[in-house]
Amino acid sequence: MRLLHTSDWHLGRSFHRVGLLDAQAAFLDHLVATVRDREVDAVLVAGDVYDRAVPPLSAVALFDRALHRLAEAGVPTVMISGNHDSARRLGVGAGLLDRAGIHLRTDPAGIGTPVVLADAHGDVALYGLPYLEPALVRERLGAAKPGHEAVLVAAMDRVRADLAARPAGTRSVVLAHAFVAGGAPSDSERDITVGGVAAVPTTVFDGVDYVALGHLHGSQALTPRVRYSGSPLAYSFSETDHRKTMWLIDLGADGEVAAAERVDCPVPRPLARLRGRLEDLLADPAHDRHQDSWIEATLTDAVRPHDPMARLAERFPHTLHLVFDPERADTESLASYAQRLRGRSDQQIAEDFVSHVRVGAGLDAAERNVLYGAFDDVRVDTAATEREGGR
Repeated sequence: MRLLHTSDWHLGRSFHRVGLLDAQAAFLDHLVATVRDREVDAVLVAGDVYDRAVPPLSAVALFDRALHRLAEAGVPTVMISGNHDSARRLGVGAGLLDRAGIHLRTDPAGIGTPVVLADAHGDVALYGLPYLEPALVRERLGAAKPGHEAVLVAAMDRVRADLAARPAGTRSVVLAHAFVAGGAPSDSERDITVGGVAAVPTTVFDGVDYVALGHLHGSQALTPRVRYSGSPLAYSFSETDHRKTMWLIDLGADGEVAAAERVDCPVPRPLARLRGRLEDLLADPAHDRHQDSWIEATLTDAVRPHDPMARLAERFPHTLHLVFDPERADTESLASYAQRLRGRSDQQIAEDFVSHVRVGAGLDAAERNVLYGAFDDVRVDTAATEREGGR
């Protein structure tokens, strides 16, 4: 059975205030084309369909069109809710959509009830585990203790119990939205830590043939049977080096992963992270290849340049994010703040502070006189106040 594993569409999300709806529509076009061209038997969507619980109407319309096209293609789709989705909203109409071959699994009560498909080698049971917020589902699932691992163990116990009651040789697939140990995160995933622990071990999913994971935005294989598809688009500059793909999985007659292929997704615009002094970034011919990229520039100038964003945009018109990280010639002492101030006057401390924020450029004579005058005025006012208080 050939499975197309995807996740983390985040419909409605933007990239540093740049709308991505057209890029998301192009991805969904690509997904439907892949389903048809590569003879896919089932589509797996492992959560975070939307970027927020109440998505914009444009994102809902895009999702609606995608469902219609997948139903028209006649290829079953199994989809779970993620931590960004509203499970209740995403699951509206699930019973009716089942009849069209679109199987939404957003209610924890249905974890042990799979979508059963068949091929020449027999049945394949596909179980959908929506994102499980421990505080909300612990009692419903009978988890032994709080935390992500405990609720996923309880959920998988239901899966294994149902699977054990099915005919021998039934192959199994689980969709889950979770942070599994060994996965590499990026800056664009929402933290799901509970009690200081977010990651769960891969052993939680023992006993099934393939685990289609969502949540982490980088495509990665934790084991041959446990994989993240990653997001189809980059949603932060931490994903600059990601190759955005879907997994095309061939599940063999005995449940083995007979083949796993990464299918590339359309790239609306490449990302680049540039670092250096402003004048160097503007002049270096090595950066010519980034002129059409979305840019995050980290400027290392000792003194902040004038109007840096506008100047960068002249060469890199798609500059979206600017970071300042000035190079420092001196090495800061690790001594405590109190130790560094000991024996120094207020005037010296203030002058050193100015030199610090200017990265070594101290005060000139006129500025030093202004600062001296300000401290002198403060001392006079303080003395006058103390005299008034002592009367």
